[in-house]
Amino acid sequence: MKHWGRFGLAAALLIALAAILQWNGVKAAGGPAQGEGGPYRVLAPIESGNLLLFPVVRADEKSTGETPFITLDEGLKSGEVEVTEAGRARGLVRPRGSANPPARDETYRGDEVNTLVLVNHSKRPLLLLAGEIVTGGKQDRIVAKDRIVPADADPIDLGVFCIEPGRWTESSATFGAAGKSAAKSFMVQPEVRERAMVEQDQQQVWNSVNGAISQMEVAAAPPVGSGGSAPGGMFRRSLGTSSYAKAMQDSGVSAKVDEAAAPVMNAREQVLAQLREEHAVGVVVVVRGEIIWADLFANTDLLSRYWTKLVRSYAAESLTEGEDHPAPTVADAQHFLDAPSGGTENSEGEVGIYRYRELKSSGTETFVLESLLPGTGYDVHLSKMKLRGEESRTVKPYPTNQPPRYRPDIYSPEIVR
Repeated sequence: MKHWGRFGLAAALLIALAAILQWNGVKAAGGPAQGEGGPYRVLAPIESGNLLLFPVVRADEKSTGETPFITLDEGLKSGEVEVTEAGRARGLVRPRGSANPPARDETYRGDEVNTLVLVNHSKRPLLLLAGEIVTGGKQDRIVAKDRIVPADADPIDLGVFCIEPGRWTESSATFGAAGKSAAKSFMVQPEVRERAMVEQDQQQVWNSVNGAISQMEVAAAPPVGSGGSAPGGMFRRSLGTSSYAKAMQDSGVSAKVDEAAAPVMNAREQVLAQLREEHAVGVVVVVRGEIIWADLFANTDLLSRYWTKLVRSYAAESLTEGEDHPAPTVADAQHFLDAPSGGTENSEGEVGIYRYRELKSSGTETFVLESLLPGTGYDVHLSKMKLRGEESRTVKPYPTNQPPRYRPDIYSPEIVR
């Protein structure tokens, strides 16, 4: 097994950690980081089946210190964060992106497919990441974009995408987090996140959800010879749902995801302890030898709080069929991070609260969430993704005759009453 890299801890600690990780089936590989000079430095990766995760540290070794944020899962579990259908909000609602004080609106708005109402009752600002799931209401949804909601703020309109196109009946008055426990938490896999963040199109999200569920059915299929053959020689077990969240919660799929993530998750505390020692702030994600994604945070604490749901989302992506590539080196991962994000830039946000930037360049796209709250003024989360061509995707279009319908050329959908 190869070492974590020349920038690690003392040799004795490295050897001790290596023994622990090997015992749990985690392999480390790679060489010294190259391309120094950027804000981040890549360490040698952790291997977990079809997954390769390159830890990333800040090159300047500076830390933001303790961050003030509460996460969505923490807020929903404690009751400090409440999410409801738009039609249930009859009081103060601040339209998305508005810096003006809200006006009271007592009229019935009607439930909207791509809008939910969120209230942060917490005394801490709420951090939301694109791709995080809320289940319940009339459909399961995902957060459309990274954003920050101030502490104890008025209700806001939260932009979302549906990931359960087959339902428009209320299962609960409010929404909860995905996953039956913290150990089973998850967000949508990178393929679906990319469609929401880059395409910003509901039909594209539906297509990616449909393709992901089809792949889950294949992954969770019984062994060859036990029945359940599918067209094309594949075997599949119908999950009987159009909901991404329910598909991930299926016992067979969940077991496969856990199996794919097991080498990392079984050594979770040891891995996180080492990442904390190295002051890691994120990871570069490789699936089947292809660099596809990077998630970077302001500090190690935020990375550790999102670790389980991120790793399980990456593991879900690794279940998809695809071409295998030679494993990239540390230098390859460093090049992916250091590659210029210039090209075109779009920016939005809320004055004094956050700025959300989209940086487009050839072959990649980067999204940066910056906190503007007092005492912050730093990047809280960065997502960088490799844009994959249509020919490489395993999605099938979701049937267009399924309600509710959308106008594909307009981000804000028609209101469904």
